[in-house]
Amino acid sequence: MTDNIHPSAAVDPRAIIDPSAVIAANVKIGPWTMVGAGVEIGEGSDIRSHVVLMGPTKIGKNNRIYQFSTVGDDTPDLKYKGEPTELIIGDDNVIREGVTIHRGTVQDRGKTIIGDKNLLMAYVHVGHDSVIGNNCILVNNAALAGHVNVGDWAILSGFTLVHQFCHIGAHSFAGFGCGISKDVPAYVTVSGTPAEAKTINSEGLKRRGFSAESIAAIRRCYKIIYRQNNTVDEALAAMAPIAAEFPEVQLLADSLTQSQRGIVR
Repeated sequence: MTDNIHPSAAVDPRAIIDPSAVIAANVKIGPWTMVGAGVEIGEGSDIRSHVVLMGPTKIGKNNRIYQFSTVGDDTPDLKYKGEPTELIIGDDNVIREGVTIHRGTVQDRGKTIIGDKNLLMAYVHVGHDSVIGNNCILVNNAALAGHVNVGDWAILSGFTLVHQFCHIGAHSFAGFGCGISKDVPAYVTVSGTPAEAKTINSEGLKRRGFSAESIAAIRRCYKIIYRQNNTVDEALAAMAPIAAEFPEVQLLADSLTQSQRGIVR
């Protein structure tokens, strides 16, 4: 044990802990887990057996990381030359078996960032410099290439593959086995390879307490974007009066204006 391990932490004696690692109160670390240099684990987190944590990595409070996950290792991106980049993980995340999460590169933000209350199911991959918001679900074998941005409450179904630099909008939904190579606007449901827009994620919005009126407004905007043969600029102009009345629509408009790869069609 080292001075950086809080007395209340329960660290299995078979775990390997670097002397520089910082382990907060009430953390649990299972057998044969390795905690490398520059790793910080927040209060109440539960790290199961056979986990590899590499740094520099900051893990917040009350996270659960399951066996055989590798979190905070170097990226295999060929431009990475060993620079001291970071991984930052927020609070209350569940990271299931076999998940891989890589740190950033200096050519981008230098950080991979995961917010709060996310569920990453078995064998999910989060590539370098990616950003995941809050309350997202990535189902088994979903994979994010480098530089991907995932908005709050997005759901990526199993075996979804996301091309580098894509933005996945808040409250969007990707069906099983999607191949996403363009940006997915907020609220939109996509499926197929290549991914195509199908409808809005109305069921998810109902579960999150969106009013029937705001859902109807979002659906109207979806039709403006996808059913009226508008360009993005034309759609934004037509959506402006609706966004003025329903603030929820502004999130959809912002996801269009911020798109750099073009949106799925």
